[in-house]
Amino acid sequence: MRVILGLERFLAEPPAIVRGRRLGLVVSASSVDPDLISTVERLHAAGGFTLAALFGPEHGLRGEAQAGEKVATATDHVTGLPVYSLYGETKKPTPEMLAGLDALVVDMQDGGVRFYTYLYTMAYVMQAAAEAGLPVVVLDRPAPLGGLTIEGPVLDPAYASFVGLYPIPIRYGMTIGEVARLFNEAFGIGCDLTVIPMDGWQRAMWYDQTGLPFIPPSPNLPTLSALTLYPGTCLIEGTNLSEGRGTTKPFEYLGAPWISDPEHLARDLNGLGLPGVRFRPVYFSPTFSKHAGQSCRGVHVVVTDREVFQPVTMILYLIRQVRLAYPDHFGWREPWEPGGHYPIDLLAGGDTVRKHLDANRPIPELVESWRDGQQRFADLRRAALLYAG
Repeated sequence: MRVILGLERFLAEPPAIVRGRRLGLVVSASSVDPDLISTVERLHAAGGFTLAALFGPEHGLRGEAQAGEKVATATDHVTGLPVYSLYGETKKPTPEMLAGLDALVVDMQDGGVRFYTYLYTMAYVMQAAAEAGLPVVVLDRPAPLGGLTIEGPVLDPAYASFVGLYPIPIRYGMTIGEVARLFNEAFGIGCDLTVIPMDGWQRAMWYDQTGLPFIPPSPNLPTLSALTLYPGTCLIEGTNLSEGRGTTKPFEYLGAPWISDPEHLARDLNGLGLPGVRFRPVYFSPTFSKHAGQSCRGVHVVVTDREVFQPVTMILYLIRQVRLAYPDHFGWREPWEPGGHYPIDLLAGGDTVRKHLDANRPIPELVESWRDGQQRFADLRRAALLYAG
Protein backbone atom coordinates (compact mmCIF):
# COMPACT_ATOMS: atom_id res chain seq x y z
CA MET A 1 0.00 0.00 0.00
CA ARG A 2 1.24 3.46 -0.81
CA VAL A 3 -0.17 6.95 -1.11
CA ILE A 4 -1.50 7.94 -4.54
CA LEU A 5 -0.26 11.42 -5.37
CA GLY A 6 -2.39 14.25 -6.67
CA LEU A 7 -0.14 14.12 -9.75
CA GLU A 8 -1.21 10.54 -10.48
CA ARG A 9 -4.89 11.35 -10.12
CA PHE A 10 -4.47 14.42 -12.34
CA LEU A 11 -2.83 12.39 -15.11
CA ALA A 12 -5.39 9.58 -14.86
CA GLU A 13 -8.31 12.00 -15.18
CA PRO A 14 -7.37 15.59 -16.02
CA PRO A 15 -10.04 17.97 -14.70
CA ALA A 16 -12.22 19.70 -17.27
CA ILE A 17 -10.60 23.02 -16.45
CA VAL A 18 -7.32 21.92 -18.14
CA ARG A 19 -8.57 19.85 -21.06
CA GLY A 20 -7.49 21.31 -24.37
CA ARG A 21 -5.76 24.17 -22.56
CA ARG A 22 -2.25 25.63 -22.52
CA LEU A 23 -0.77 25.09 -19.08
CA GLY A 24 2.00 26.69 -17.05
CA LEU A 25 3.60 24.32 -14.53
CA VAL A 26 5.12 25.49 -11.23
CA VAL A 27 7.45 22.70 -10.23
CA SER A 28 10.60 21.84 -8.27
CA ALA A 29 13.31 19.20 -8.53
CA SER A 30 11.59 16.93 -6.00
CA SER A 31 8.35 16.85 -8.01
CA VAL A 32 8.46 13.28 -9.28
CA ASP A 33 6.05 10.38 -9.61
CA PRO A 34 6.52 7.09 -7.70
CA ASP A 35 8.81 5.86 -10.51
CA LEU A 36 11.02 8.95 -10.10
CA ILE A 37 9.92 10.52 -13.38
CA SER A 38 9.68 14.31 -13.16
CA THR A 39 6.29 15.98 -13.27
CA VAL A 40 7.73 18.09 -16.10
CA GLU A 41 8.28 15.03 -18.27
CA ARG A 42 4.96 13.45 -17.26
CA LEU A 43 2.89 16.50 -18.21
CA HIS A 44 4.96 17.20 -21.31
CA ALA A 45 4.24 13.71 -22.63
CA ALA A 46 0.58 13.60 -21.58
CA GLY A 47 -2.32 14.15 -23.93
CA GLY A 48 -5.42 16.24 -23.48
CA PHE A 49 -3.62 19.52 -22.80
CA THR A 50 -0.45 21.36 -23.83
CA LEU A 51 2.37 22.10 -21.41
CA ALA A 52 3.48 25.54 -22.60
CA ALA A 53 5.67 27.07 -19.86
CA LEU A 54 7.55 26.16 -16.71
CA PHE A 55 8.05 28.17 -13.51
CA GLY A 56 10.86 27.42 -11.06
CA PRO A 57 11.00 28.30 -7.31
CA GLU A 58 14.05 28.76 -5.07
CA HIS A 59 16.84 26.32 -6.03
CA GLY A 60 15.63 26.33 -9.64
CA LEU A 61 13.57 23.93 -11.72
CA ARG A 62 16.20 21.17 -11.52
CA GLY A 63 17.44 21.95 -8.00
CA GLU A 64 20.97 23.10 -8.83
CA ALA A 65 20.96 26.46 -7.00
CA GLN A 66 21.95 26.86 -3.37
CA ALA A 67 19.73 28.56 -0.77
CA GLY A 68 19.27 32.25 -1.45
CA GLU A 69 21.01 32.08 -4.84
CA LYS A 70 19.12 33.99 -7.53
CA VAL A 71 18.02 31.92 -10.49
CA ALA A 72 17.76 33.28 -14.03
CA THR A 73 15.01 32.66 -16.54
CA ALA A 74 16.18 30.09 -19.09
CA THR A 75 15.14 27.32 -21.48
CA ASP A 76 14.66 23.80 -20.16
CA HIS A 77 17.19 21.52 -21.86
CA VAL A 78 14.87 18.49 -21.63
CA THR A 79 11.62 19.88 -23.02
CA GLY A 80 12.77 23.06 -24.76
CA LEU A 81 10.13 25.03 -22.84
CA PRO A 82 10.75 28.45 -21.30
CA VAL A 83 11.52 28.31 -17.57
CA TYR A 84 10.48 31.50 -15.80
CA SER A 85 12.36 32.00 -12.57
CA LEU A 86 10.29 32.95 -9.53
CA TYR A 87 13.43 33.37 -7.46
CA GLY A 88 15.32 35.99 -9.42
CA GLU A 89 14.21 39.37 -10.71
CA THR A 90 10.67 38.67 -9.52
CA LYS A 91 9.01 36.25 -7.13
CA LYS A 92 5.57 36.77 -8.63
CA PRO A 93 4.69 35.82 -12.22
CA THR A 94 4.36 38.86 -14.44
CA PRO A 95 1.59 39.33 -17.02
CA GLU A 96 4.20 38.71 -19.73
CA MET A 97 5.04 35.33 -18.20
CA LEU A 98 1.37 34.37 -18.12
CA ALA A 99 0.58 35.52 -21.65
CA GLY A 100 -0.89 32.74 -23.75
CA LEU A 101 -1.62 30.45 -20.79
CA ASP A 102 -5.08 29.18 -19.89
CA ALA A 103 -4.34 27.69 -16.45
CA LEU A 104 -1.53 27.14 -13.95
CA VAL A 105 -0.65 23.81 -12.31
CA VAL A 106 1.38 23.71 -9.07
CA ASP A 107 3.22 20.53 -8.03
CA MET A 108 5.86 21.10 -5.36
CA GLN A 109 6.93 19.09 -2.33
CA ASP A 110 7.12 21.54 0.55
CA GLY A 111 9.09 21.19 3.77
CA GLY A 112 6.26 21.36 6.28
CA VAL A 113 7.50 24.56 7.93
CA ARG A 114 6.48 28.21 7.69
CA PHE A 115 9.82 29.49 6.43
CA TYR A 116 9.90 27.15 3.42
CA THR A 117 9.76 29.49 0.43
CA TYR A 118 7.82 27.13 -1.86
CA LEU A 119 4.69 28.10 0.08
CA TYR A 120 5.04 31.74 -0.90
CA THR A 121 6.00 30.97 -4.49
CA MET A 122 2.65 29.19 -4.61
CA ALA A 123 0.93 32.12 -2.89
CA TYR A 124 2.35 34.64 -5.39
CA VAL A 125 1.37 32.37 -8.28
CA MET A 126 -2.17 32.25 -6.89
CA GLN A 127 -2.22 36.03 -6.51
CA ALA A 128 -1.03 36.55 -10.08
CA ALA A 129 -3.56 34.02 -11.34
CA ALA A 130 -6.39 35.80 -9.53
CA GLU A 131 -5.35 39.10 -11.14
CA ALA A 132 -5.13 37.50 -14.59
CA GLY A 133 -8.33 35.48 -14.28
CA LEU A 134 -6.51 32.15 -14.64
CA PRO A 135 -7.51 29.01 -12.73
CA VAL A 136 -4.94 27.27 -10.50
CA VAL A 137 -4.73 23.51 -9.99
CA VAL A 138 -2.59 22.28 -7.05
CA LEU A 139 -1.50 18.64 -7.13
CA ASP A 140 -1.31 17.57 -3.52
CA ARG A 141 1.66 15.86 -1.88
CA PRO A 142 2.28 14.54 1.67
CA ALA A 143 3.02 16.79 4.61
CA PRO A 144 6.51 15.37 5.25
CA LEU A 145 6.35 15.76 9.06
CA GLY A 146 2.77 14.56 9.36
CA GLY A 147 -0.41 16.56 9.62
CA LEU A 148 -1.12 16.56 13.34
CA THR A 149 1.49 18.67 15.13
CA ILE A 150 1.28 22.44 15.46
CA GLU A 151 4.41 24.00 16.98
CA GLY A 152 6.07 27.37 17.39
CA PRO A 153 4.80 30.95 17.37
CA VAL A 154 2.28 32.23 14.86
CA LEU A 155 3.86 34.88 12.62
CA ASP A 156 3.29 38.52 13.52
CA PRO A 157 2.15 40.17 10.25
CA ALA A 158 4.55 43.05 10.93
CA TYR A 159 7.35 40.57 10.17
CA ALA A 160 5.92 39.21 6.92
CA SER A 161 8.56 38.26 4.35
CA PHE A 162 9.34 35.56 1.79
CA VAL A 163 10.18 33.22 4.69
CA GLY A 164 6.81 33.88 6.30
CA LEU A 165 4.05 35.70 4.45
CA TYR A 166 0.95 34.82 6.45
CA PRO A 167 0.16 34.32 10.18
CA ILE A 168 0.77 30.60 10.55
CA PRO A 169 2.98 28.77 13.09
CA ILE A 170 6.42 27.36 12.30
CA ARG A 171 5.02 23.85 12.09
CA TYR A 172 1.47 23.93 10.78
CA GLY A 173 0.66 20.27 10.00
CA MET A 174 -0.92 20.68 6.56
CA THR A 175 -0.29 19.40 3.05
CA ILE A 176 0.58 21.94 0.37
CA GLY A 177 -2.89 21.54 -1.11
CA GLU A 178 -4.47 22.30 2.25
CA VAL A 179 -2.17 25.32 2.63
CA ALA A 180 -3.33 26.55 -0.79
CA ARG A 181 -6.95 26.33 0.41
CA LEU A 182 -6.06 28.19 3.62
CA PHE A 183 -4.22 30.96 1.77
CA ASN A 184 -6.99 31.29 -0.77
CA GLU A 185 -9.91 31.52 1.65
CA ALA A 186 -8.63 32.62 5.06
CA PHE A 187 -6.05 35.08 3.73
CA GLY A 188 -8.08 36.42 0.85
CA ILE A 189 -6.21 35.48 -2.33
CA GLY A 190 -9.47 34.47 -3.95
CA CYS A 191 -8.23 32.71 -7.09
CA ASP A 192 -10.15 30.00 -8.97
CA LEU A 193 -8.53 27.11 -7.09
CA THR A 194 -8.80 23.36 -7.59
CA VAL A 195 -6.83 20.97 -5.36
CA ILE A 196 -6.35 17.40 -6.60
CA PRO A 197 -6.10 15.42 -3.35
CA MET A 198 -4.11 12.27 -2.69
CA ASP A 199 -5.60 8.87 -2.03
CA GLY A 200 -4.52 6.97 1.07
CA TRP A 201 -2.80 9.77 2.99
CA GLN A 202 -3.73 10.20 6.65
CA ARG A 203 -2.79 13.00 9.01
CA ALA A 204 -0.60 10.87 11.28
CA MET A 205 1.65 9.79 8.39
CA TRP A 206 5.27 10.86 8.19
CA TYR A 207 6.83 10.82 4.75
CA ASP A 208 8.55 7.47 5.24
CA GLN A 209 5.15 5.88 5.93
CA THR A 210 3.69 6.86 2.54
CA GLY A 211 5.43 4.20 0.45
CA LEU A 212 6.83 6.97 -1.75
CA PRO A 213 10.55 7.58 -2.44
CA PHE A 214 12.01 10.49 -0.46
CA ILE A 215 13.54 13.09 -2.77
CA PRO A 216 15.30 16.03 -1.07
CA PRO A 217 12.93 19.01 -1.34
CA SER A 218 15.97 21.30 -1.43
CA PRO A 219 19.77 20.83 -1.51
CA ASN A 220 20.38 21.17 2.23
CA LEU A 221 17.54 18.92 3.34
CA PRO A 222 18.90 15.64 1.98
CA THR A 223 17.15 13.30 4.44
CA LEU A 224 13.99 13.03 6.47
CA SER A 225 16.21 13.20 9.58
CA ALA A 226 17.35 16.69 8.58
CA LEU A 227 13.78 17.69 7.79
CA THR A 228 12.61 16.43 11.20
CA LEU A 229 15.04 18.83 12.89
CA TYR A 230 14.47 21.69 10.47
CA PRO A 231 11.54 23.39 12.29
CA GLY A 232 14.01 24.14 15.08
CA THR A 233 17.51 24.09 13.65
CA CYS A 234 16.62 26.48 10.82
CA LEU A 235 16.51 29.20 13.50
CA ILE A 236 20.29 28.76 13.80
CA GLU A 237 20.46 30.59 10.45
CA GLY A 238 19.67 33.73 12.46
CA THR A 239 22.77 33.29 14.64
CA ASN A 240 26.55 33.19 14.16
CA LEU A 241 26.53 29.42 14.68
CA SER A 242 26.86 27.14 11.67
CA GLU A 243 23.69 25.18 10.94
CA GLY A 244 25.81 22.55 9.21
CA ARG A 245 25.50 23.81 5.65
CA GLY A 246 28.52 22.61 3.72
CA THR A 247 28.71 19.35 5.70
CA THR A 248 27.23 15.89 5.23
CA LYS A 249 24.71 16.65 7.99
CA PRO A 250 23.09 20.04 7.31
CA PHE A 251 20.68 21.08 10.08
CA GLU A 252 21.95 18.16 12.17
CA TYR A 253 25.47 19.47 12.89
CA LEU A 254 25.50 22.78 14.80
CA GLY A 255 28.63 24.56 15.94
CA ALA A 256 31.27 27.25 15.51
CA PRO A 257 35.07 27.70 15.62
CA TRP A 258 34.81 29.40 19.03
CA ILE A 259 33.13 26.46 20.77
CA SER A 260 36.08 25.00 22.64
CA ASP A 261 34.49 22.12 24.56
CA PRO A 262 31.79 20.30 22.57
CA GLU A 263 31.85 17.39 25.03
CA HIS A 264 30.77 19.69 27.85
CA LEU A 265 28.09 21.29 25.68
CA ALA A 266 26.65 17.90 24.68
CA ARG A 267 26.70 16.75 28.31
CA ASP A 268 24.83 19.86 29.46
CA LEU A 269 22.22 19.51 26.74
CA ASN A 270 21.67 15.82 27.45
CA GLY A 271 21.32 16.71 31.12
CA LEU A 272 18.21 18.76 30.31
CA GLY A 273 16.30 15.57 29.49
CA LEU A 274 14.55 17.06 26.46
CA PRO A 275 12.06 14.56 25.01
CA GLY A 276 12.96 12.50 21.96
CA VAL A 277 16.46 13.86 21.34
CA ARG A 278 20.12 13.28 22.26
CA PHE A 279 23.28 15.24 21.55
CA ARG A 280 26.79 14.06 20.79
CA PRO A 281 29.95 16.17 20.43
CA VAL A 282 30.96 16.72 16.83
CA TYR A 283 33.85 18.27 14.90
CA PHE A 284 33.35 19.50 11.33
CA SER A 285 34.67 21.90 8.68
CA PRO A 286 32.01 23.38 6.38
CA THR A 287 32.98 23.53 2.72
CA PHE A 288 30.71 26.56 2.15
CA SER A 289 28.38 28.95 3.99
CA LYS A 290 29.18 30.08 7.55
CA HIS A 291 32.71 29.36 8.81
CA ALA A 292 33.66 27.76 5.47
CA GLY A 293 37.03 26.05 5.66
CA GLN A 294 37.31 26.50 9.43
CA SER A 295 37.40 23.79 12.06
CA CYS A 296 34.12 23.93 13.99
CA ARG A 297 33.07 22.17 17.16
CA GLY A 298 29.57 21.66 18.44
CA VAL A 299 26.87 19.02 18.65
CA HIS A 300 25.21 16.50 16.40
CA VAL A 301 21.48 16.58 17.19
CA VAL A 302 19.99 13.07 17.00
CA VAL A 303 16.24 12.45 17.18
CA THR A 304 15.42 9.32 19.18
CA ASP A 305 11.62 9.58 19.20
CA ARG A 306 10.10 11.88 16.60
CA GLU A 307 6.58 11.53 18.01
CA VAL A 308 7.49 13.37 21.23
CA PHE A 309 10.37 15.48 19.91
CA GLN A 310 9.75 19.25 19.93
CA PRO A 311 12.32 20.79 17.57
CA VAL A 312 11.41 24.44 18.17
CA THR A 313 11.55 24.10 21.96
CA MET A 314 14.80 22.13 21.67
CA ILE A 315 16.56 24.86 19.71
CA LEU A 316 15.62 27.48 22.30
CA TYR A 317 17.38 25.43 24.98
CA LEU A 318 20.38 24.84 22.71
CA ILE A 319 20.80 28.54 22.00
CA ARG A 320 20.50 29.31 25.70
CA GLN A 321 23.18 26.74 26.60
CA VAL A 322 25.58 28.08 23.96
CA ARG A 323 25.04 31.63 25.21
CA LEU A 324 25.68 30.62 28.82
CA ALA A 325 28.89 28.81 27.87
CA TYR A 326 30.19 31.36 25.33
CA PRO A 327 28.65 34.76 26.18
CA ASP A 328 31.46 36.71 24.50
CA HIS A 329 31.14 34.85 21.21
CA PHE A 330 27.49 34.07 20.51
CA GLY A 331 25.57 36.65 18.48
CA TRP A 332 22.53 37.24 16.33
CA ARG A 333 23.14 37.93 12.65
CA GLU A 334 22.62 41.60 11.89
CA PRO A 335 19.77 42.86 9.65
CA TRP A 336 20.54 42.54 5.94
CA GLU A 337 19.78 46.22 5.35
CA PRO A 338 19.75 49.34 7.56
CA GLY A 339 16.55 49.51 9.57
CA GLY A 340 15.57 46.00 8.56
CA HIS A 341 14.54 43.10 10.76
CA TYR A 342 17.01 40.71 12.34
CA PRO A 343 17.09 37.43 10.38
CA ILE A 344 16.14 35.55 13.56
CA ASP A 345 13.01 37.69 13.83
CA LEU A 346 11.99 36.91 10.24
CA LEU A 347 12.50 33.19 10.83
CA ALA A 348 10.78 33.17 14.23
CA GLY A 349 7.97 35.36 12.93
CA GLY A 350 8.52 38.23 15.35
CA ASP A 351 10.99 39.61 17.89
CA THR A 352 9.72 37.79 20.98
CA VAL A 353 12.09 34.81 20.66
CA ARG A 354 15.16 37.03 20.39
CA LYS A 355 14.08 39.36 23.19
CA HIS A 356 13.06 36.50 25.47
CA LEU A 357 16.43 34.77 25.07
CA ASP A 358 18.30 38.07 25.42
CA ALA A 359 16.54 38.62 28.74
CA ASN A 360 17.36 35.03 29.84
CA ARG A 361 13.74 34.45 30.78
CA PRO A 362 12.39 30.90 31.31
CA ILE A 363 11.86 29.00 28.09
CA PRO A 364 8.66 27.23 29.24
CA GLU A 365 7.14 30.70 29.71
CA LEU A 366 7.87 31.55 26.06
CA VAL A 367 6.53 28.23 24.77
CA GLU A 368 3.36 28.64 26.84
CA SER A 369 2.81 32.12 25.41
CA TRP A 370 2.29 30.55 21.97
CA ARG A 371 -0.65 28.34 23.00
CA ASP A 372 -3.51 30.75 22.35
CA GLY A 373 -2.20 31.63 18.89
CA GLN A 374 -1.76 27.96 18.04
CA GLN A 375 -5.34 27.21 19.09
CA ARG A 376 -6.70 30.07 17.00
CA PHE A 377 -4.73 28.75 14.04
CA ALA A 378 -6.02 25.20 14.62
CA ASP A 379 -9.55 26.57 14.49
CA LEU A 380 -8.79 28.64 11.38
CA ARG A 381 -7.21 25.80 9.42
CA ARG A 382 -10.05 23.33 10.06
CA ALA A 383 -12.08 24.40 7.01
CA ALA A 384 -9.04 23.89 4.74
CA LEU A 385 -8.26 20.31 5.77
CA LEU A 386 -8.83 17.52 3.26
CA TYR A 387 -7.78 14.38 5.14
CA ALA A 388 -8.81 12.48 8.25
CA GLY A 389 -6.51 11.64 11.13
